[in-house]
Amino acid sequence: MRRYKWIYFSLALCFWPLSATAVTQDTFLIRYTQDLVELCSAPESDPLYPEAISFCYGYLIGAYHYQVALQADPKEKPLFCLPNPAPTRQQGIQMFISWTKQNSQYMGEKAVDTIARFLSTQWPCK
Repeated sequence: MRRYKWIYFSLALCFWPLSATAVTQDTFLIRYTQDLVELCSAPESDPLYPEAISFCYGYLIGAYHYQVALQADPKEKPLFCLPNPAPTRQQGIQMFISWTKQNSQYMGEKAVDTIARFLSTQWPCK
């Protein structure tokens, strides 16, 4: 009996990487923050890795530039104020991914709302 447990355990370990969530075409629809995080966190072994990372960068940078454009209106109160020097693009994206994993309650929200929340909590204006 003990030998069979070892065999089942070994098989489970062998197939464990296959159970990880893979990026699908549906993930690119970005219905929720979870979808964006999955794209941004795709492993290099994922068949859609190049597309996922490119889409991640494009989506996050587009949302960031949209927020910057909104703040250009002098009537609007700034949502966030980046430090000087500002983090690099790569650093900002990694910070966003880390923040979402620590604040998983926002994974079911719209990604653009979560990005705005991240920017405002990470770099609030004084």
